Amino acid sequence: MSTAVISYENLANQIHVFRGGFGRSSSPDAAPIVFVIHDDAFVRERLEMLVRSESWRPETFASAQQFLVRSRAVVPNCLVLDISGTGLNGLDLQKRLAIERPDMPIILIADDVDVPTTVKAIKAGAVELFTKPLQEDLLLNSIREALERSRVAVVHETETQALRDRYALLTARERQVMALVVSGLLNKQVGGELGITENTVKAHRGQVMQKMNASSLADLVKKAERLGVTA
Repeated sequence: MSTAVISYENLANQIHVFRGGFGRSSSPDAAPIVFVIHDDAFVRERLEMLVRSESWRPETFASAQQFLVRSRAVVPNCLVLDISGTGLNGLDLQKRLAIERPDMPIILIADDVDVPTTVKAIKAGAVELFTKPLQEDLLLNSIREALERSRVAVVHETETQALRDRYALLTARERQVMALVVSGLLNKQVGGELGITENTVKAHRGQVMQKMNASSLADLVKKAERLGVTA
């Protein structure tokens, strides 16, 4: 795609095409979401069209306050944020989201921005900061990168939650056995720690391996590390 500067002159003639022609074949539940926060309705419309052109799902907001009411997305997503918006400004929102939604990549846009602000935004984790007029191909590339980061985070969280669900199936004794086993103790030593026989430890260990779907001790250790399980 060649570099193209976003232009608003022909927006009225194009908008009905974009609204009706994209995104219908993909599932709304699975499609990546690109959130847009900008106080200019015209800019929001144009960015919405741009997002739809890639078969992503746009959700636009006039302010940070409106966006914060929206629940956390459970599909790959990112945020395109006007750094100079009214109310809670872009950098303040970026700081808040770093705490509340740390897995959400953020792309910042601005009418104009100085070097210190740019450095501050990038150090705070922004994927990129663009100044207007926006170049569509560069912005789309940045969104693709952000959505891929989010996809990896979503997969990781899904896998971790599956491990938590499996761990929740363990009895209190099985959790004790698991913690001691992954710490490196032998069955006999585990029995001595818990005051049970070695055969009982073996039985509990077998249940742990089965419930955690662990193929080996090494696999169980990795799962325990991911869950933060320690003796």
